Amino acid sequence: MIGTLLIASLLAQARPAEVDKCLACHGTASEIRLNSGEVLNLRIDAETFSRSSHMRKLACTDCHASLKNATGMHPVQRFDTRREYTIAFSDACQKCHFTNYKESLDGVHRARIDAGRMEAAVCSDCHGAHEIGPPGEPRSRVSDTCATCHARIAQEYTRSVHGQGVLSGNEDMPVCTDCHHAHDIADPRKAGFRLRSPQICAECHTDAKRMAKYKLSTGVLRTYFSDFHGATVKLQAGRAGEVAAVALCTDCHGAHNVTKVSDPHSPVLKSNLLATCQKCHQGAKADFPAAWLSHVEPSATRAPLVYLVKLLYRFLIPFMIGGLALQVILHLWRIVVNR
Repeated sequence: MIGTLLIASLLAQARPAEVDKCLACHGTASEIRLNSGEVLNLRIDAETFSRSSHMRKLACTDCHASLKNATGMHPVQRFDTRREYTIAFSDACQKCHFTNYKESLDGVHRARIDAGRMEAAVCSDCHGAHEIGPPGEPRSRVSDTCATCHARIAQEYTRSVHGQGVLSGNEDMPVCTDCHHAHDIADPRKAGFRLRSPQICAECHTDAKRMAKYKLSTGVLRTYFSDFHGATVKLQAGRAGEVAAVALCTDCHGAHNVTKVSDPHSPVLKSNLLATCQKCHQGAKADFPAAWLSHVEPSATRAPLVYLVKLLYRFLIPFMIGGLALQVILHLWRIVVNR
């Protein structure tokens, strides 16, 4: 009991004096009824607020700027709905976090709000209002935050090899913001994001040090871009509007429900691969997947025929071009000599 009181006393000394003034009212049960009939709870838990990252740096009126010079019982700020209140105060974050705020203006959440979809996330929906803490501590907190709105996707992710890794404390596994970013979140249904998705996967899967831990190849992006699907993606990169349908990493491996390639339910396991191909190639026969070399580059032991053909062309093409160039040079030389 004495220890708790001592900690509370130390925290009170560390925070701006204005905070205690505000907590005199807002530290107790307090609420107002909005025009919509919703009840807005105005109580701020002092102990929770004392752990906030803002507690030692900001006074209340740094965010609630309209109350800067208020004395005594300040005027009640009226909003029609709780959501209107939340969105209105999210703009206060830009004073200190301008770069992140500016990025959020280009994100899919802000675009939805501008289109009238007021349920889309703003700063305090992800970071909190008075209980703000480090967003990535623990790392699983990031995905837990996204799960507040994206519950179905979060369930898929939690069961995936990535989600299970994060829950076990594996720092190598991606959380939502590693793929989607935190503030300038792009619409994953748009062509631009889809065409960039192979590079997003490659940020981890071409990291030699990281992949060595799991005995995974780092040649996945290189081999992907060398086959038909990847070559089509490269040709369409940077285009606006609609793009031709093409298989991306997520079409074969999944997006939020990624499994180990050895998992019995993996869509790229040999026994499941035909069904995966048939999602795009409806008429594919049983031998159709055999035409795909996976992400393993041809060698003398793996796809030797393809390897020999590639080897042949490495010599044949320079020989033919060199021979043609030599023929032209000799022809010109003959013309000059005979003249």
